[in-house]
Amino acid sequence: MKLQRKNRRALALGAFAVSGALALTACGSDDTGTSDGASSSTAANSSIKCDDAKGQLLADGSSAQKNAIDAWVKAFTASCSGVQINYKGSGSGAGVTAFTQGQVAFAGSDSALKPEEVTASKSVCKGGQGIDLPMVGGPIAVGFNVPGVDKLVLNAETLAKIFDSKITNWNDAAIKKLNPDAKLPDLKIQAFHRSDESGTTDNFTKYLIAASPANWKYEGGKAWQAKGGQSASGSSGVAQQVKQTSGAISYMELSYAKDGIVPVTIDTGASAPVEATVENATKAIAAAKVVGTGKDLSLQLDYATKADGAYPITLVTYEIVCDKGNKSDTLAGTKAFLRYIASEDGQGQLSTAGYAPIPDDIIAKVRTTIEGLS
Repeated sequence: MKLQRKNRRALALGAFAVSGALALTACGSDDTGTSDGASSSTAANSSIKCDDAKGQLLADGSSAQKNAIDAWVKAFTASCSGVQINYKGSGSGAGVTAFTQGQVAFAGSDSALKPEEVTASKSVCKGGQGIDLPMVGGPIAVGFNVPGVDKLVLNAETLAKIFDSKITNWNDAAIKKLNPDAKLPDLKIQAFHRSDESGTTDNFTKYLIAASPANWKYEGGKAWQAKGGQSASGSSGVAQQVKQTSGAISYMELSYAKDGIVPVTIDTGASAPVEATVENATKAIAAAKVVGTGKDLSLQLDYATKADGAYPITLVTYEIVCDKGNKSDTLAGTKAFLRYIASEDGQGQLSTAGYAPIPDDIIAKVRTTIEGLS
């Protein structure tokens, strides 16, 4: 597919995490501080079209996209001062539940709506239903904290066994084989998973199922199913545990893999192991296919890709909204905000924060769909 632009590797992961001065609830994230990369967002942006947007928009969902949402909210509200956007980032499962219960104007989810969730949405979307609009792409980094090891190669088999408590020590022979030059310590592996229902969990386990079915026998989904390990809430929660725990490993959206957390390089069977970068994730996402029907634009990703340079553990975060039957007091604000984040300017902010823009042909369909929301 033709991509929106050539993405460079993110050098300042999490650069768009906003300061506490924003009136936002940060239930899915403990990231604070604004970098120079986000400072330009504070000025009014003449390309943002506010229309009749006003009042408060409540939203919840994916913690993986929260750093991107925070940056977008900062830019949008600088131009549209009559709108206050409160995005909690409590996790994809919580977001979908809040949406189907009519508690939020839109939700973020790293997994497309299930049939039963679409059915539930029809009671909220009068005359319509919830639809998936792909808005944020990116790699799921497998971050680790192993003293004396600054580079680590793992494959789907070893990851499956680590997260299923079958490999429990960092000097295990299987890890040594993939890292013959590394000084792997005799140290217990502390594997962390998400305690909340998470689209990141769903996508990470989809990778394990697709790439190593013999070693990952679980069905997958937003709720963690394997036995053992430790848990924490939200992307920021597992990242914090990895950062402070010697021997730790977990999965998280790339913008959270910072401050001492090093991402694993994945051996996919390609000519060389693949690093968790925006550019490499973009190459994998570019091969995604739209499988949604009607106005729904849910995508199918190839988690078992062996293409050179394609990072296989990726996710796409969807903004979930009613195609019809949106509440009259939030419709204008919802359309204006979604229009901005799907715009060239909004998508252009993603790569420097560790996210991947949605490919051109898909985001064009998203923009058309947003204009038709009612």
